[in-house]
Amino acid sequence: MATSNGCCCARGPGYASPKDAFLNGPREKLLYITCIVPDRSRPDYVATVDVDPTSETYKQVIYRTHMPHIGDELHHSGWNSCSSCFLDPTAPPRKLLVLPTLGSGRVYGLDILSDPRAPKLAAVADNSEILAKTGLAYLHTTHCAPDGFIMISAMGDVDGNPRGAFLQLNQDLTVKGVWSVDEAKYGYDFWYQPRLNVMFSTAWGAPKAFRNGFNPAEVAEHYGSTVYVWDWTAHTLKQKIELGDKGLVPLEVRFLHEPTSPHAFTGAALSSNIIHFTRASENDPWVHNVVIEQPWVKVEGWVLPELPPLVSDILVSMDDRFLYVSNWLRGDLVQYDITD
Repeated sequence: MATSNGCCCARGPGYASPKDAFLNGPREKLLYITCIVPDRSRPDYVATVDVDPTSETYKQVIYRTHMPHIGDELHHSGWNSCSSCFLDPTAPPRKLLVLPTLGSGRVYGLDILSDPRAPKLAAVADNSEILAKTGLAYLHTTHCAPDGFIMISAMGDVDGNPRGAFLQLNQDLTVKGVWSVDEAKYGYDFWYQPRLNVMFSTAWGAPKAFRNGFNPAEVAEHYGSTVYVWDWTAHTLKQKIELGDKGLVPLEVRFLHEPTSPHAFTGAALSSNIIHFTRASENDPWVHNVVIEQPWVKVEGWVLPELPPLVSDILVSMDDRFLYVSNWLRGDLVQYDITD
């Protein structure tokens, strides 16, 4: 994970490598789960759940950290500091759980280091500052970056028009600016691989379309089917990979954890397929192929005559052996062997 390209290069947070984390990382004893209130009658919160089998409060919610505002819509979460800074003893500690919001456009930081069983709100990037400095809203994925900054993908502007750009925050969650020199048409998830000087990002759709609920008639006009390839160092858009009907609405994207591996996957939500990406050499373009196709199910009483499994999330195991696929509408979790 520690890299020579952009690393804050000794010993900082995390582990020396994915293999080190896989072999030596302790089992998690606490989970932090974002909980939203759809009717906006009260604030969203983060539930702290005890998952230590030896604990008296095992499998219980032991704390709730309520947000100070209503209508935030917490979604993804991430850390303020990552293993890319493992060799740097001056790197910031992994202290904040970073929480972007889809609804309000704020970003919260929970202090999980001082009291992990009862995390408290420690920092806020207010939506007024974010909009004034970047114009970005509908914030989704957050990643800590090797240079010590925090990156968050945005999906649109305050009016719900699509913008595929990236917000950059300082460690105290003050706004640094927009990371990306270029912009993609749509935004959603992203994953970077500094040793390959590459970042992939995906395309959900226009917020003004999906915030009102999914309408199949709007897929062609307001939803994406493209994966974007970025130059990690230059922050520029290098390649657009059009997936077509086999890759409608690509959401989560995952590289293998081995930091020099040129292999990545994305799950196309509507098509419900898994697409693999690779390249022959560093000077070649990235190519893709559909490696998993999941059948749709005939149904009655839905908006379409057939129901897609609807891939909502994918995850690569830390040893890079397995790909896990969460099918939201079909209601199952599937494990695939990806050693080949």
